[in-house]
Amino acid sequence: MSVPTLNPGRSAAHVPGSGIREVVNAAMGREDVIHLEIGEPGARTPAHLVEAAHSAMGSSNRYTHSAGMPALRDAIARRLHRAYGLSAAEDDIVVGQGAVEALLATIVAVTDPGDEVLVPDPAWPNYEMQTLMRGAVPVRYPLRPENGFVPDMADIRPLLGPRTKAIVVNSPSNPTGAVFSRAVMAELVEEAARAGLLVISDEVYDQIIFDGDHVCAAALNPEGVVSVFSFSKTYAMTGSRVGYLTGPRWLVPTIAKLQEPILSSVSTASQAAAIEALNGPQDFVATSLASYRDRRDLAHTLLADAGIAAPMPAGAFYMMVPLHQQADSRRAALDLIGHGVATAPGTAFGDVARHFLRISLAAARPDLEEGLARLAGWYHRTNGGIGR
Repeated sequence: MSVPTLNPGRSAAHVPGSGIREVVNAAMGREDVIHLEIGEPGARTPAHLVEAAHSAMGSSNRYTHSAGMPALRDAIARRLHRAYGLSAAEDDIVVGQGAVEALLATIVAVTDPGDEVLVPDPAWPNYEMQTLMRGAVPVRYPLRPENGFVPDMADIRPLLGPRTKAIVVNSPSNPTGAVFSRAVMAELVEEAARAGLLVISDEVYDQIIFDGDHVCAAALNPEGVVSVFSFSKTYAMTGSRVGYLTGPRWLVPTIAKLQEPILSSVSTASQAAAIEALNGPQDFVATSLASYRDRRDLAHTLLADAGIAAPMPAGAFYMMVPLHQQADSRRAALDLIGHGVATAPGTAFGDVARHFLRISLAAARPDLEEGLARLAGWYHRTNGGIGR
């Protein structure tokens, strides 16, 4: 039997591998390694959410509306109005297979091959990967450490061109933990509106903020912003894969239509758990936030005591650990596995943070303490990651 001689499509071939996943794979199966590279809550999914999913499996495990169950979209609309004063109707909301798929559907809806999408640097690598999958061109704008990893429009304006279709923003930020002020977010949204761009705002950590307040971008300009949220981090539901977006009425029906060929519909059980998450008690959210804050403060103190001046994150559950300016964070992260701790290299998130490592504050407190002790010991033995 002959074997087809097919090659990956041009767009797929240009999608880079994940630098985070490289470390995950290298550390997998090693019982001597403490994992600080993964952005996943360590807590169990609350029992009442598990029960809601189990009940749905036994009673109504069928296809749902491609845009999401009406009861879930209604609960989301009420949550957005309560939290941010956003007057989104049920039809202004699309439920996705996690925020990942909601972001992808949005990028597909507003770009054609060859169009440009501005993406932050450093940033979660999936923005760039999804843009390349579409055959569009990611254009990085810097989030400079000396500016608190917050965007500066002076860096963004020169990058705008006739093929620019959208700009991705992320606050609270993965990987930096930066939280954009209202003034910064408003300037971004206003500048995008003047340039005729869609703002794609990743807000999956909107309920994990330690300092300041979350600014919902869609509330600033409902006709020019798609805001994307998730249940994964807030409710420890990463495996359930439920996210959602709200956006302008000239665009949301197209995104909803794309759900059918991409995924048909999100799992009924997962959506049932999401409804319970929004309508049920919120104790878990408050407890988790307090726990992350405690671990943030602990990590910052331990690193400072070791002579490592890490920026204090204002939100999310990550911290950027600076290495020597000449260090290669990819090589450092791979070397650290041999010293018993896995971290995410700054190179996985772009160019700006290439001499940083990202650690996750979602790890259990004892693991965080021991992992940082191992990291600090390695740091001093290697002169900040450049060797002796």
